[in-house]
Amino acid sequence: MNRFHFRPLVSLALAMLLGLGCLAASAAETKGPAASKGDGWIDLFNGKDFTGWQNAAGGPPGPGWVIEDGAMVRARAAGDLWTKDRFGDFVLDLEFKTEGNSGIFIRTGDPKDCVQTGLEIQVYTPVAKPSRGSCGALYDAMAPAKEASKKGQWNHVVITAKGSRITVVMNDEPIVDADLDRWTEPHKNPDGSKNKYNKALRDFPRQGHIGLQDHGAKVAYRNIKLKPLK
Repeated sequence: MNRFHFRPLVSLALAMLLGLGCLAASAAETKGPAASKGDGWIDLFNGKDFTGWQNAAGGPPGPGWVIEDGAMVRARAAGDLWTKDRFGDFVLDLEFKTEGNSGIFIRTGDPKDCVQTGLEIQVYTPVAKPSRGSCGALYDAMAPAKEASKKGQWNHVVITAKGSRITVVMNDEPIVDADLDRWTEPHKNPDGSKNKYNKALRDFPRQGHIGLQDHGAKVAYRNIKLKPLK
């Protein structure tokens, strides 16, 4: 090769390599709420901001929701927080710490009417006797088998929605196993007790948004990940 052309070619090659390196670095730094965690898991919360989340009307989350130490915190009146994406069958894995009432909505068809179009897993402080309104309950439909939450601590909850079956495991304790197809009448649970739902739970949407409820208390959520089920 002519020695007078060698140096420009080397410079061009180095520039191309540097450019590719920058692109790779940029791609590695990009991590949104749907970033893959491997084995089918995706992050719903990146620990830094509210990418992938919205208010009930589809706009930005209320300013009362803040990021603190890698957690989404309801610090003051803010409104509920919703995923932009919709999910059907899945395993939802997260941690929460609460000073009072909150909830985790799943499969919510209309965030503006979340109570009548979605299922709520209750988030609350520990109580002496579990009920359909205590922590881990399928709210107003099925009480948890036991009180498994811990006051003032991070609680780990795994919610599985597969077809008509909803299960909840809190702090490694199975506490809810519900078959929605058993809820065949409006305002009535399988055991004959009354509930607030205008239609039978078996007829609720089987796909929808995931929501974190603002019910007036300080509550924090972190390490939120989801695994879609086929």
